[in-house]
Amino acid sequence: MEAFSRAGSTWITVHAEVCPNLRPTIKKLQGLGVRPGVVLNPRTSLKVLYPVLEQIDLVLLMSVNPGFGGQSFIPSVWKKIERLRSIADRNGYRLEIEVDGGIKVDNVEEISRAGTDIFVLGTGIFKTKNYQETIRQLRQKIESASSPPQGRVGCRK
Repeated sequence: MEAFSRAGSTWITVHAEVCPNLRPTIKKLQGLGVRPGVVLNPRTSLKVLYPVLEQIDLVLLMSVNPGFGGQSFIPSVWKKIERLRSIADRNGYRLEIEVDGGIKVDNVEEISRAGTDIFVLGTGIFKTKNYQETIRQLRQKIESASSPPQGRVGCRK
């Protein structure tokens, strides 16, 4: 964590599955001056976040099982996004929700509507014929979704 902070990272996320005691890790990240976040795999319950929700700035919900690109979005993650957005809004947490995995033009609007703020796409862009057009369509669908009004499209290879 220190090396990433020294290198200029402003956000650092940790996987809940490999960091069972999140509180000290979140405190350490805050002490480094970065915005802390937690990553959850599709089967991991939101309950692991409850002790630290007030202290974190980001939750990255994996919507595929980590390992390789091109997987399909796991439909049960929609409910997880909606539930987390509801908890954050109800409690006034300034929490950004990021979703990674299986996001494409044909499902991004629903994922946005569920409460996603940040979208991570790999093959959803790079396996299309026209990246520019795909990104335009993604932005259009995100903007047309009622919640949140301002989503961002993030890309990774």
